[in-house]
Amino acid sequence: MPFKHNAARRYRIPRGRYRVQNWPAYEAGLRRRGDLTLWLDEDAMTGWQAPRRTTPGGQAWYSDAAIELVLMLRLVFHLALRQAEGFTMSVLRLLGQALRVPDHTTLSRRSRSFAGRQPKVVPDGPLHLVIDSTGLKLFGQGEWDEEKHGRTRRSWRKLHLALDAGTGEIVACLLTDNAADDASQVPALLEGTESEIASVTADGAYDGEPVYQAIANHQPDPMPEVVIPPRASAVPGTEDPEAQSQRDRHIRLIAEKGRMAWQKATGYGRRSLAETAVGRYKAIIGPKLRARILPAQQGEVAVAAEVLNRMIRVAKPVSIRAV
Repeated sequence: MPFKHNAARRYRIPRGRYRVQNWPAYEAGLRRRGDLTLWLDEDAMTGWQAPRRTTPGGQAWYSDAAIELVLMLRLVFHLALRQAEGFTMSVLRLLGQALRVPDHTTLSRRSRSFAGRQPKVVPDGPLHLVIDSTGLKLFGQGEWDEEKHGRTRRSWRKLHLALDAGTGEIVACLLTDNAADDASQVPALLEGTESEIASVTADGAYDGEPVYQAIANHQPDPMPEVVIPPRASAVPGTEDPEAQSQRDRHIRLIAEKGRMAWQKATGYGRRSLAETAVGRYKAIIGPKLRARILPAQQGEVAVAAEVLNRMIRVAKPVSIRAV
């Protein structure tokens, strides 16, 4: 008789169940995420027009804050550029503001200037960074090919995120070609963080001495704690306990206690926060990039990071594990 897998017994580790303790405040925050007053920044309203430039060239009409405000509304309410233009125009009219609204061409062109911008985060103490990456599909091309020719061209970009485990906010983000190696983007992500780093946690795709060296080069003193699971075939570089590196100590602890004990001892479980951030991005912003060229796409994810950070500041659940 052939053996049949029992789906209920396939996983030995039961799924954790949590109870939200601050439900009234969390619920109020979720409602506020849809409040236009959360997104209409007063600084942007007062500084809507760009400051007069002192160098040769044309004078911009709209400030960066005004462009960012419209792009935020576009991402939050899932609008195309023309609809974002009309939506902002109607909101300003209802507020009694006699302000010109940037047209869709200006929004598309100016969105490229946000490429490389990192979120504005004010951490409370040293950062416990969690690093991960995910894929974002390119808008349009695949759907047209599938409908017209019955085939799909798999085109996508790779989004690299570094977030603070304490607050859940994104502190650095990068958008690269899909061929970019995860570990190679660690120096750039660290460069986007200005505060002291207490620890860096990532999955096994980041294992290797180059990542440890990049972290040490970014902050040699004090050296952050690095929590990355070594591959199963990894061996320590030396048997001398006093000369062993952080990676060597991880390999030795796993060999002595097992991976589950290592995860508990090092706090590796906080890596799930990166998966949560990726899920939030794709649920709130979407799994596809709206812009068509790479600089504009990089500007799009930079604005999206600001959107997600603003959302989590007004509505963050405080939960405990249910018994």
